[in-house]
Amino acid sequence: MMINRADNATGLYFHIPYCKRACHYCNFHFSTSLQSKSEMVDAIIKEIDLTRGKKNRLITTVYFGGGTPSILLRKELRTLMEVVRRSFQIIPDAETSFEVNPDDINEVSVPFWISQGINRLSIGIQSFRDEDLQWMNRAHTAEEALAGINLIRKEGIHNFSIDLIYGVPGLDDEAWKANLALAIELEVPHISAYALTVEPKTALQTMIQQGKKATVDPDQQARQFVIAMDMLEAAGYEHYEISNFAKPGMRSQHNSSYWQGIPYFGFGPGAHSYDGIARYWNVSNNARYINALMQGLIPYEREDLTDNQKFNEYLMTSLRTMEGVDALLVKEKWGDDVLTQLHKGIEKYTRQGLLIQTKNQIILSKEGKLFADGIAADLFNLDSPSTERSNH
Repeated sequence: MMINRADNATGLYFHIPYCKRACHYCNFHFSTSLQSKSEMVDAIIKEIDLTRGKKNRLITTVYFGGGTPSILLRKELRTLMEVVRRSFQIIPDAETSFEVNPDDINEVSVPFWISQGINRLSIGIQSFRDEDLQWMNRAHTAEEALAGINLIRKEGIHNFSIDLIYGVPGLDDEAWKANLALAIELEVPHISAYALTVEPKTALQTMIQQGKKATVDPDQQARQFVIAMDMLEAAGYEHYEISNFAKPGMRSQHNSSYWQGIPYFGFGPGAHSYDGIARYWNVSNNARYINALMQGLIPYEREDLTDNQKFNEYLMTSLRTMEGVDALLVKEKWGDDVLTQLHKGIEKYTRQGLLIQTKNQIILSKEGKLFADGIAADLFNLDSPSTERSNH
């Protein structure tokens, strides 16, 4: 299912770069020091004021990520939402998502989020087992995760997603099945399932190098990914993107817009934006971000994309979705030569059963989903001139 958008449709993303505790595996930009949080909200508001072209864009989705947006004080979120509503043309009932941790969900916070227009929650559960949560250095417990799901439903939020991580040392296949079975039993409408990744410069990488934690097992991750596909598809979930499973009608509209190449504004340190021509990203440093905005400057870099890069990005994102690559769209946007090259490139993967080709569609098979990124990279049109970058 493709989501229909107006030509001037745009999404909003807000990066809230604060967390109570540093998860060992996380490489997103965040700080556990909350001293600058109020100044950060002021800086984000200043960035909104300085952003050009926003008045002629129709906002169809809003997403608060991080970090931990649910760490915002009520007055901070209220002020930010007032500015967002005043500054943008937001469609009625726009999907407005808010990432939360289970330990921030309570009988006061949830009604307040709803009062501010939040209508979808993304809950960072990661596991329903306390031993996994402790291994990851998460701030919540399994009991809080279950209580949080029950509470948001009680308060009337039925559009929500949970994150689960597989491939964690100590999480054997039966324990992973139990995590999935509980999510299915709870009738969670959307599940994002991610393989544990050892990112550079994270605490997890350091502890593995020092022998303090076991490293990840690629075979375990592959098995558990297949388990997730089998169990969730049998339970009626659409595997609509490599890491995302949804009940019919419950896909993430915001993330689907990313994968469809729809433009978006990003605000906050480390946030990215895309206007259909170039990508922009803000400095990933809280102090530098705040100081620049207080001087009336947005501290960002810009990369103008070549046609080849646009093709490669389309290929990478589309191949990860259940709709796959649209051959007619490739021909329309990039021409017969690129389409011929693509058809030639996929031949070995169709023979191996990793790709499935219909008349106008190229999609990954179940086995092919295990090799999605590698297949996409092999199919890239690499004859690309250097991109132009500029710093601001």
